[in-house]
Amino acid sequence: QVQLVESGGGLVQPGGSLRLSCAASGIVFSISTMNWYRQAPGKQRELVARITSGGSINYADSVKGRFTISRDNAKNTVDLRMNSLESEDTAVYYCNTKNLFGANIWGKGTLVTVSS
Repeated sequence: QVQLVESGGGLVQPGGSLRLSCAASGIVFSISTMNWYRQAPGKQRELVARITSGGSINYADSVKGRFTISRDNAKNTVDLRMNSLESEDTAVYYCNTKNLFGANIWGKGTLVTVSS
């Protein structure tokens, strides 16, 4: 079974931090590019961060310097550490990859709410 399960979302104050985690199963994790997307209310889904199998990383301009993506191939997990959170970061965050057939695989998402 191909499955991505996100965890770690919640309510945090502006300036605070959260750590999201994505547990993957049913994929060849070590050769898979892993992505974090987010979708804010009323907005389209956007790519937040990406990490390749070789460790190459890309971030959206809006989160550079504040978010850190990492992977643990031994645990088949990818994390997103979020610092200096702003109200604009409020969104459902989704873990994403592709299976061996090239089809997109999505988690169900975890909600991050940044509010005072």
